Amino acid sequence: MKIAIGSDHAGFRLKEELRRRLTGLGHEVVDLGTDSPQSTDYPDYAAAVACAVSKGRAERGILVCSTGVGMSIAANKIPGIRAALGVNEDEVILSRAHNNANILTLGAKYTDPETAAGLIDLFLKTPFDGGRHARRVGKIAEMERKAGSACTNEKGKK
Repeated sequence: MKIAIGSDHAGFRLKEELRRRLTGLGHEVVDLGTDSPQSTDYPDYAAAVACAVSKGRAERGILVCSTGVGMSIAANKIPGIRAALGVNEDEVILSRAHNNANILTLGAKYTDPETAAGLIDLFLKTPFDGGRHARRVGKIAEMERKAGSACTNEKGKK
């Protein structure tokens, strides 16, 4: 699988370990930075990975920052991206099976390398269930197309 990976300075060391592991498993890994533990701005790397996935230059993406939250927020600003913060196995499985997440974000401050590797394995292996979930993911895509007009009333219905 072709995987785009990126991190800010806080996630650099974990990203490097994960990149090596994924490459060793035979994946084609596109490392979009950062290249050192020097302070950087996480939105730059979130955008790079999200654009690679959105444009089809990578099948999936992995982003690492201190908590994983900032990367998730930033990546989800790119149309077609469904970035999910991976905290435990069940969440990662459901983010793929129900939400068709295409980017996994991880928090280096809270996720050790072995746990991160296990979460990534689940993220890459778990298929999208489709069915009723496809309808819901389609609604998310429609919200992206409509941008600001998605908020039509307090209950979120048209």
